[in-house]
Amino acid sequence: MRFLAKQNTISHFPIYLLLFTIYFQPFNLHSQSFTMEQVGKFSFPSELTSSPSGEKLAWAMNEQGKRNIYYAEGPTFEPKQLTEFNEDDGQEISSLQFTPDGKWLVFVRGGDHGGGNSSSTVNAQNLPELPKVEIWKINLAEGKTEAITKADDPFVGSPHQLGYLKGGQVWTVDMESSSNPSQLFEVKGNVNYAQYSPDGSKLAFVSNRGSHSLVGIYRDDSTSIQWIAPSFHRDALPQWSPDGNQIAFIRLQGGKGAAFPVLAPTHTPWEIWVADATDGTAKKLWKAPETLRGSYAYPFFSFSADGNLVFQSYEDGWQHLYSLDIASGKTTLLTPGDYMVEQIKMNSDKSKLIFSGNTGPQPQDLDRRHIGTIDISSKQLTWETSGEGIEAYPVWIGKEGATAYFSATAQRSHLIAVNDGANTKLLQESIIPADFPQASLVVPKQVKFTAPDGTTVYGQLFEKEGGPNKKPGIIFAHGGPQRQMLLGWSYMDYYSNTYALNQYLAELGFVVLSVNYRLGIGYGYEFHRPANGYYQGAVEYQDIKSGGEFLAALPQVDADRIGIYGGSYGGYLTALALARDSDLFKVGVDIHGVHDLDGRYDLPETYEVAPDLDKAKKIAWESSPIADLETWTSPVLFIHADDDRNVSVSQTADLIRRFEELGKPYQSILIPGDTHHWMKWSNMIKVDQATADFLKKYLMD
Repeated sequence: MRFLAKQNTISHFPIYLLLFTIYFQPFNLHSQSFTMEQVGKFSFPSELTSSPSGEKLAWAMNEQGKRNIYYAEGPTFEPKQLTEFNEDDGQEISSLQFTPDGKWLVFVRGGDHGGGNSSSTVNAQNLPELPKVEIWKINLAEGKTEAITKADDPFVGSPHQLGYLKGGQVWTVDMESSSNPSQLFEVKGNVNYAQYSPDGSKLAFVSNRGSHSLVGIYRDDSTSIQWIAPSFHRDALPQWSPDGNQIAFIRLQGGKGAAFPVLAPTHTPWEIWVADATDGTAKKLWKAPETLRGSYAYPFFSFSADGNLVFQSYEDGWQHLYSLDIASGKTTLLTPGDYMVEQIKMNSDKSKLIFSGNTGPQPQDLDRRHIGTIDISSKQLTWETSGEGIEAYPVWIGKEGATAYFSATAQRSHLIAVNDGANTKLLQESIIPADFPQASLVVPKQVKFTAPDGTTVYGQLFEKEGGPNKKPGIIFAHGGPQRQMLLGWSYMDYYSNTYALNQYLAELGFVVLSVNYRLGIGYGYEFHRPANGYYQGAVEYQDIKSGGEFLAALPQVDADRIGIYGGSYGGYLTALALARDSDLFKVGVDIHGVHDLDGRYDLPETYEVAPDLDKAKKIAWESSPIADLETWTSPVLFIHADDDRNVSVSQTADLIRRFEELGKPYQSILIPGDTHHWMKWSNMIKVDQATADFLKKYLMD
């Protein structure tokens, strides 16, 4: 209808005025069909969880900053909204979980759990009174929702007993009574992990004591805490066996070692131990290969129904799952192939695994996610999804093999999908806003190019059909850096935001290349952990520069109009690009980037220092954007929020001061009260619009 109306209007124009208008109109405006605010209305679920008993699901949904919990129960799985948080107030929802009997839901409201100091309140609205970080409960039978206490880090045990961590100690509260929370026990050190036994009668926990950490078992007020194989090491992630008779844990080195060379990569050793939960006797079952690939990487780790263990390791060059036979100590690879697995969950009886992985029959599946399952007893691996979508964060539902997971495409943002083994049902399609421009979004294309040292680098190219013969180009550098951008909507909210922005830039008429540079995941260990990366030489920058040169060489791209933007680590790479290669990158937007890496190394007070410390400090300085400010000539917009818990706002404040001392022009936006993750939706839209406007000003207008 819009096209027909435009035809009717044009038919009344004198032809010479029509030609004048078309010729002199900015080329990008004639085809724009949606705004940044409209594409920024993407749906984003989080915290998908299922009940250990029954066919029950719960998740949080962010709808333009209004974050609420939804619930669905089989067999129909009709979503029901349980909470009424109806403001764009920056208060996230985290730690959503069912009690073992499925009668209660528990969650945390507030904080920012994607960065440091996660339990600290977020005041993105800049209210006179700070919001609280609180644990909440929902009685599913009554539909009643209420706050329990000001705290964080909850974990469930018996049907109505809730534990949580506060001040480095374990506290509990009875959800069915009105009694006040109480501290369960007191130990030295800081408790940073706790897990109830399967019957809820005991609690395994980790007490961090600085140079070492201990696994302990609490039973009751009259029984001494039992320490499991105490040593001068750091023990972590204790896991109960299904019968509650054994505890497995991971053992890492403790103390402080010699001052080894800073620039030489070193192996991080780790072992798997198992202990008798009654008498505390323990033995080492397995030791990781003494290779860089075999280093500890915070793996998935759990008992299985057969009394053996399942763990995740990078030892063959890809993040894979292995089973460990307790009797023999033998390991079996469960997920063979050149792909990574992540987001791993057991079913309630620990007989099956479910996970997401970047593999499939198409080469493009390397830049997607699909769902796989494993029957542990038979070791049978089955891929449950395939195709051109993105599926992530899967969970099991009940005991009959039904599953749920995030589901997106290149054009539709994530919703929850439920699969009963025969059919897939997509939940909440009705909440997609009427003006969300789903049909107008482009489908990004997988591209690859070669860095100067021969490394193959992948990316996604966003381009709208039509327009002029020569278009301006934009490089997008993601943050992390341990991330992978995909051929569709990301399963992480921060990168769903940048995916929306890339779509908007393509709609404006830019050709956008999102670069999956080294240090990112999805392409194997050597790509993820390259030599000479970050403060050790910034080898990954050559991937960004090569991406810019690849983009400039495309026949439809104007090589003299290339810009770059990125946030966090992407902000660091944006600043490097502008400082080192202003001739290639004509303009950039640096969003909460890191600019000074030399501060990583302060001279120690001890006599012993790493033999290459001075060289490492020099390389860290040379890897920093501030080392090349003299050659930075491109216009730049700096953006930072001042409650950033991932990258200190001082990184941008210090760089701006240097710009002023050198008399260099810049533009800047400071967002008071918000964090690294734009907890307030309107702030996210403000930042995205400012980014697009700045790039457009210098490359189009």
